[in-house]
Amino acid sequence: MYLSKVFIDFRKPKTIYQIHQDLWLLFPGQDDKPRRFLFRVEQQQAGVGASILMQSEMAPSSVNEQIKLLGTREYPLSVPKNQRLRFLLVANPVKTIKDQQERKNSKGVIKSNRVPLIKEEDQKNWIERKLQTWAQLDSLLVRPCPPLYFYKRDGQRPKGHGGKIVPVAFEGVLTVQEPDMFMEQIKQGIGPAKAFGCGLLSVART
Repeated sequence: MYLSKVFIDFRKPKTIYQIHQDLWLLFPGQDDKPRRFLFRVEQQQAGVGASILMQSEMAPSSVNEQIKLLGTREYPLSVPKNQRLRFLLVANPVKTIKDQQERKNSKGVIKSNRVPLIKEEDQKNWIERKLQTWAQLDSLLVRPCPPLYFYKRDGQRPKGHGGKIVPVAFEGVLTVQEPDMFMEQIKQGIGPAKAFGCGLLSVART
């Protein structure tokens, strides 16, 4: 795995999804392969750009002056059982609710939607469920983050569609109980909205 510091220089505002598309350009020659990376916007300044922390399975490479690769280092995903770690995670805690009128999609399945968890107690329960199979949560601080608005184009909706994500920052201390599962979660990220800067779990020894 690789950790990289990236700065995207832009004078006009960009949505979080546009930032994600810019990061794809750091992996040239991989048009027929998935780009497996997670990222988190560390700082963003209007009219200047965004500082980003990115985790990827491949080493990125700079392609233009707008997307600047400030540094990359390889790091091993190896921790012993009962290792205590400080962590930071910006995630999108949600729950899925079914259509109250039980309307169905083209496959005959009742439609469902993801809705954000707003109450802090629900957010804490969400992160505890995500960690419970591989880590023990020793301490936790929950901080709200500004909502993220985006506009995304896709093949099924020619005009595209807009949306809103309500991210939350979780930080604290955990104890690794299942090292293999822990390493897999680091690779995969936690929760939905990974294309919008959520899911990257940063850890450091206490």
